[in-house]
Formats: sequence, C-alpha cells, structure tokens
Amino acid sequence: LSTHRVKPGCMDEYKAIVAELYPLIVRNHSPRVKLVGSWETDIGDLDTAIHIWEYQGYPALSKAYSEYRADSAYTELHRKLQPLLRDRKSQIMLEFQFWPTHPPVAKGGVYELRSYTLKSGTLLEWEQNWRVGVECRKHHEVPMGAWFSQLGNLNQVHHLWQYPDLQLRKEVREAAWSENGWPETVLNTVPLIQKMSSRIMLPMPFSSLK
Repeated sequence: LSTHRVKPGCMDEYKAIVAELYPLIVRNHSPRVKLVGSWETDIGDLDTAIHIWEYQGYPALSKAYSEYRADSAYTELHRKLQPLLRDRKSQIMLEFQFWPTHPPVAKGGVYELRSYTLKSGTLLEWEQNWRVGVECRKHHEVPMGAWFSQLGNLNQVHHLWQYPDLQLRKEVREAAWSENGWPETVLNTVPLIQKMSSRIMLPMPFSSLK
C-alpha cells in the first residue's frame, strides 16, 4: 500500500506522470508485479493518491525493487514525481486468506478504503469476528479486498469496497443492520479498535479496479 500526499495544485501533473510510470512497471514486470489499483481521494485526506501493488512474495518484491533502480525510464519518471509530493509512505500487507483480492474489473462509481488501527494482540480476534460479518453481508455487498499490515504501520487492517454512488452506499450499509450476525460483529469488533478512518476514492484511468 503506497500513499502519496501531493502538493496542492500539482495533482493533474502527478496523475499524468503515474499514468505513464505505473503501466510501464506492469508491462516490464508482470506477472511478478501486479497493480491492484490506483485512486485519488475524493473525501478524506485530499490531494492524496493511494496505490495498491501485489507481489508474489518477498523475493519478488526485493527483485522488483532492484530492477526499478536499474531501469532508466523508471528512475527518470520517478525523479519527476518527487518535487510534486509533500510526503509518501508505504506499508507491506498480506491479504486475509478467506477473502482474496478481486481481479481487474471496471464497474465505475466510487471506492471506499476503510482502515482500522487495532489494539496490539487483537488481530486474530478481529479477523474471526469480521469474517462472520462479511458472510452476513455478502448478498448485499462484498469487499474488493481485505488486508492486514506486516511492515510499516503495524496492527492495521484495510478493506476496500466499491459502490455505484454514495447514496447506494448509504442504503447498502443501512440494510446490513437487518442481517442476523452483523450487529453482533460490530459489537464484538469495536472494542478492539483504537482508530478508524474512511476515504472515498475515484479510480485513475489505468487502475485495474475502476
């Protein structure tokens, strides 16, 4: 998970560069490297881009990073990006085994990335409860992906949702409360959470999920 905070007024230039850079990475390094998706935050932390990459394990990650540094086209485009950024951070995540990441799709609408910082030592308990909740809601909606952090900011979980629009998001989430098991899931998971955030995002044209 890569988070880029872009300087105000520079987002269009930023998007033009990543629209060239990121498809280049995918072409040169597929299938070891996949771009799950790229989005611009519409509600939440503004002037922010979110990119989710998928690597086939740590050896593939290390090899890809070495190849990036040796690729002149990559380094030149990356150099152009740097003056446009306020800061950036990355996080290594693993997907929850019970919910694999959705393959590429073009549904339109909006995406929501929900992020939770858990109390230390509660990840397994949170996973067990949330898994029940997802099963309760799956005929209303299903997450496009669900991950937990391994390196970077720890004790975090993220899940990604897609909606045609914000009104339908509201209706779907309200309908979940009538499902047996969902209120209990919320009751059991809320005490495990230290902090949570939600961001509404719009996919970039080259995103695999859009």
